[in-house]
Amino acid sequence: PIGPNECEVPMDTAYPVCAEKVEFLQARWQSDPCYAFYGVDGTTCSILTYLSQIEDFCPSRLGRNHSALHFHQIYIFALSHLNFIRSRVERMSEPWIQAGLRMSLQNLKLNKAMKVLLYPGALAGSVGQRFEAMVERGGPLGELVQWADLSACLTILGHNLTFSTSQQHLIGAAPGRGSCPIKRPLTFDLIYTDYHGLAHLQGAMGLAFQHYQCRFRILDSFGTEPAFNLGSYAQSHGYKTLWGRWGLQPLQYMTMFPHTPDNSFLGFVSEEAARAEVREEELEPETYRKDRIAVVYGKQDYMWQGKSEYVEVISEELETHATVYQPPGHTSNLPSFVRNHGLLTQEHFLRLLRRAKVFVGLGFPYEGPAPIEAIALGCVFLQPQFDPPHSSDNNDFYKGKPTTRQISSQHPYAEEFIGKPHVWTVDMTNRTHVREAVKAILSTEVADFCSKSVPSWPPASALRMHLGPLGQSCVSACRRSNLVCDPALFYHLNSPSAFTSMEQEVNHLFPAYSPWGRHCGLQQEPLLFSCAGSDPSHRRLCPCRAHLPGQVALCPDCI
Repeated sequence: PIGPNECEVPMDTAYPVCAEKVEFLQARWQSDPCYAFYGVDGTTCSILTYLSQIEDFCPSRLGRNHSALHFHQIYIFALSHLNFIRSRVERMSEPWIQAGLRMSLQNLKLNKAMKVLLYPGALAGSVGQRFEAMVERGGPLGELVQWADLSACLTILGHNLTFSTSQQHLIGAAPGRGSCPIKRPLTFDLIYTDYHGLAHLQGAMGLAFQHYQCRFRILDSFGTEPAFNLGSYAQSHGYKTLWGRWGLQPLQYMTMFPHTPDNSFLGFVSEEAARAEVREEELEPETYRKDRIAVVYGKQDYMWQGKSEYVEVISEELETHATVYQPPGHTSNLPSFVRNHGLLTQEHFLRLLRRAKVFVGLGFPYEGPAPIEAIALGCVFLQPQFDPPHSSDNNDFYKGKPTTRQISSQHPYAEEFIGKPHVWTVDMTNRTHVREAVKAILSTEVADFCSKSVPSWPPASALRMHLGPLGQSCVSACRRSNLVCDPALFYHLNSPSAFTSMEQEVNHLFPAYSPWGRHCGLQQEPLLFSCAGSDPSHRRLCPCRAHLPGQVALCPDCI
């Protein structure tokens, strides 16, 4: 007979692994504190209670004490925004509010206000403290621009927003190593985070991480191609990196620029030219010559190393200004012909750009928002080309990033989708090339870039199907015809009607055609639909669409 404190493992065909799970926990229940948190003490009764109530591996036990198990309350602390984020949102609050009013006048209403968590993992804990300290010394602001604009946008749209950098109270999970699932429903409809935050979420949510992963949106500046995203495929095909393998839908990764259409293009808000106009009484004592000023893009000393000759050629024609961080008591290492303002507030920096003719790239930082804001304010962006192109194969910065992109210049988006007269890409080591470019820029009148843009969604009539050349990605194949690849259209191509004969395979290059054996392949795994993939033995079948010059999101047929 079984005593009152003893339990027998039930045999139920509906729960075939119950006995196996009981045996596992009898041996391993102390391996994670979360089991004890849920009442497991090593006895069969406590294990059966856990396996029936917290996990679903054993049948329910009659007469169990429902009040015996309890859950930590979920607390989310909305910490103060970093100074940059707060000041940007406050400074641009008026145009955000006006945009919201225009939406309401057009009867564009939300179906439902969602509960949204913004969790920038890179700003959490000791890493976040180092990041903030770096920003105060002229470090990168690109990610902060996106977090600021995202928070403003979601607020204006009417969503209930929580901004937190607290790992401690991220998700209400049992304490431990994540072996136990979350039984309490997730309180947020959407969670915006980054790659650091994904790791924090996985640790906090344990087994529930996969259950809720459709709610994640990842701010991913440089993009994640499908071949790196699917963990098993990346491992077996040589695409394993530190940042990939999460197995999300590729569109859940939200990029600063449209690097690959496989991901979502989140973007950021560019300053309106009219808002940066300077009133007469705001002019600084020394009057700027608006048509003869160059502002150099680079706020830390190391970005200028080896660039003196390049900047000197520019200074022959233009009064050259810098905004480089200068530690107290340190002597400037900048060339004597450069006027350094030190770090400026965003408002004063935009005021300087508004007076400038040229915004000069030094080669780093890569692919940031500042050149686009400068172009929007009427500057011409002069930047160095990279020959050979930078990639994860030859550049430390891109090494390990989940992308195969070849970076042809400091800002390839500006080079490819905007171009002359707003963007000039030069060989920085060729003084003649640089000098001729500067003179050509000075002889060209450039209007504010954003004045003619009309936001719209591209209609289906703009779509084109292309069979690319051997070895080219769909990004390149579409671009050859001045089109862009749209991954949402792969579903229309990935069908038997697209080929006379075909096979299905899990391959990030498919749908594609191989001349060797006249082999046609359809994609078997939708998560691997990729505009970015390329291979010398395949011709990619590509879904292309038209776009307006200078704006990849718009098309000639927009209404």
